[in-house]
Amino acid sequence: MTLRTDVAGLLAEAGIVDVDVDEAVADDHARTAVYLRVVSVTASSPNRDRDRAVVATILRDPDESGAKAAVVALVDEIAWEATGPDEFRQWADGLLPEIDRLRVAAFREFIRRRVQDWLFHLSVEDGHVPTAAELAEVTDWMQRHLAEWSRSLAVLAVVAGSARTRKTRNIAKNRANSREIRSG
Repeated sequence: MTLRTDVAGLLAEAGIVDVDVDEAVADDHARTAVYLRVVSVTASSPNRDRDRAVVATILRDPDESGAKAAVVALVDEIAWEATGPDEFRQWADGLLPEIDRLRVAAFREFIRRRVQDWLFHLSVEDGHVPTAAELAEVTDWMQRHLAEWSRSLAVLAVVAGSARTRKTRNIAKNRANSREIRSG
């Protein structure tokens, strides 16, 4: 497979027709933008059967940074739509073997950590109140995400007392004391 064939195939499968394939092939930034559009279309589909093939194709790109960004975007979009941690874990388990194609170990680890963060988030959404030790296992990004979005006073209390950064602890504390949370 050539890069041009991969890009053209992804665009055709996603039904995106307003992209100059030659320009996308020649420009890493344009190609990353194409991948993000493809990922958006892929994530909006109710069928998850093609996700692994889409990821495998994107990860063949020589620009691993752009490929990583697109895969992370797909992980994020699927996690937002997942009905729970079991569904998301099953989906992610099908994708993780493709992640091993990345040559840059830090990119592989970043995607794996993002998956772990979302599994944690989904378990919290399912009613699990994490311990301080469990909270310490997730990234600062996920800790801040919980501080900004959780509607559970118990979760906000854990984040307010145990998050790594002062900013995240303060966000959680302020949200826990807000009327929006207390009256919701």
